Amino acid sequence: MILSASRRTDIPAFFSEWFFNRLRDGMIRTRNPFNYHQVNQIDLYPDDIDCIVFWTKNAQPMLNKLDMLNEYTYYFQYTLTPYSKAYEPNLDDLSHRIETFIKLSERIGKDHIIWRYDPIFLSDDIDLGFHLRMFERLAQSLASYTFRCIISFIDLYNTTKGNIRDLNILEMDDKLNRSIGRELVSIANHYNLEMHTCAERIDLEDIGISHGRCIDDKLITRLTNKPIDTVKDPNQREECGCIKSFDIGVYNTCQNGCKYCYATRNHQTSLNNRCKHDPLSPFLIGNSTDGDQVRIKNKENQTYIKF
Repeated sequence: MILSASRRTDIPAFFSEWFFNRLRDGMIRTRNPFNYHQVNQIDLYPDDIDCIVFWTKNAQPMLNKLDMLNEYTYYFQYTLTPYSKAYEPNLDDLSHRIETFIKLSERIGKDHIIWRYDPIFLSDDIDLGFHLRMFERLAQSLASYTFRCIISFIDLYNTTKGNIRDLNILEMDDKLNRSIGRELVSIANHYNLEMHTCAERIDLEDIGISHGRCIDDKLITRLTNKPIDTVKDPNQREECGCIKSFDIGVYNTCQNGCKYCYATRNHQTSLNNRCKHDPLSPFLIGNSTDGDQVRIKNKENQTYIKF
């Protein structure tokens, strides 16, 4: 079983205490985001979990707790982007985020941390030259501490259009994306970094950028030294190459405040949900309620319903 922690929120940055409490208790409960009372209970003992994939923009709160992961295989999808407070209002200074990335890599090894430079977009104050300068700075800083960079181009979701209305973010097309990709991969190659795309329809193989799998069976096989028997995740977009996993996050809970984020409708909603967080609860937000139907997932891949 592969755990995704999480596409829906930044667990390392904001909910690490809760996550490690869940490891101690050996289980976690998650609600179906489209069916409130449908609950999955997932066993979290080391024998139950093939790999944990963390997604974050700030792993600082986890650095002093990493020993608790010694019996688990895991890696980080770590986003470092250079945008201003207008786009990413609650992120720390970029230099501090680079320092944290490096500290994490020094602890867990460069094969366990992947740099994400996404989403890529253009606006009135962000042009191609900005991306080339900042991508080079980041690549130079991180080249000794990771082996791969994943990029994606911005998708203007209905849930985010209101948040970015005043930022004048431009529509991107394949011609423009290809032009940007060609410039970035040239820099990545200079620093011996693999480059992959994330859930992109456009094919950039001819310029040296592969379709990526953020939850990657090949990488997991390499890290665990055993084959992973799994399939493409049916809950993700057609363009997504990720293999099947269980996501333990909750939408509208991240406090980073990134205006382009598909997982957060608005910052106030996230603040309201954060008030419902109990680090001792089996749920990230809230607790058990009347009417919950709990499906228990164990290491034998069996489920049964508990009322």
